[in-house]
Amino acid sequence: MARFRPRKTFRLIAHLHGEYPAQIPAWKREEQGLSCSLHEQWSSLHRHCTDQSSHLRLSRLVRRLTHYDYGVRESALAELELATQFIRTGAHVTFLPESQARTADLECRVGGERFFVEVTTMVGSSERQRLPLRGLDLDEVAGDEEDRGVILTHRILARIRQKAKQLADYCDPVILGISIPRADLQGDRAARPEAIWLDLKTLAGTVTVLLMSLRSLSAVMISLWDVEPLPSKAGTRLVNVEVVERARHEKAQPRVRMLILNPGAVSVLSEPQEDAIRLTL
Repeated sequence: MARFRPRKTFRLIAHLHGEYPAQIPAWKREEQGLSCSLHEQWSSLHRHCTDQSSHLRLSRLVRRLTHYDYGVRESALAELELATQFIRTGAHVTFLPESQARTADLECRVGGERFFVEVTTMVGSSERQRLPLRGLDLDEVAGDEEDRGVILTHRILARIRQKAKQLADYCDPVILGISIPRADLQGDRAARPEAIWLDLKTLAGTVTVLLMSLRSLSAVMISLWDVEPLPSKAGTRLVNVEVVERARHEKAQPRVRMLILNPGAVSVLSEPQEDAIRLTL
């Protein structure tokens, strides 16, 4: 059973709100649950987002970043990183208030135009984290590599359908950011399954077809960590898709990032907005 340490988290939040000295040793930040790099990202967002709503949500983000549950941590991390990336492109970012009604996470402005961003992370339960993502059978025997890629594609499509219902009432452009992180195996690297071999062109094509029927979504951004792109069988590419692949040794960034624009969107992204979003890849 997980044990909570609210006192430790309280001290961390108090420091981030300025009640503790600005200079705090790296080992102390680690002890309190927030690494130096995350602390810097958080501080940058706190300076950039000056409204009360953003500060309240950023305080809650600290609790989620230091949470015992892997899924909660990864969800907060994806939100933090994407907001930081948008700021680096020159966009003005505001964290939207949390409410019972399901709303987007971020409001971004490029020039005088705004768009909304919903961030979601795909992880399983602590007991079944590897099974849906890795495509394992119920008896935990690994399936065919191609089948595992197909299963992952179907999971992504299902998540897009689910989120499109939540974001159907927005009149401005809406971006759905999907992060698929590495499995958390408590440091047991020997037990970590191999990466999925994924056909990126098939994924981009199937998502594009789906988006044509989900007109409330302007685009989908997908970050994939444990994948290996399959060799392309054709030289053709979709004009609405941008793909960035990184080398295996670049562990600080996802192996693949994709931007898939919706050709049938009701609210189409402007050219400056598209440029800013591409820079986040």
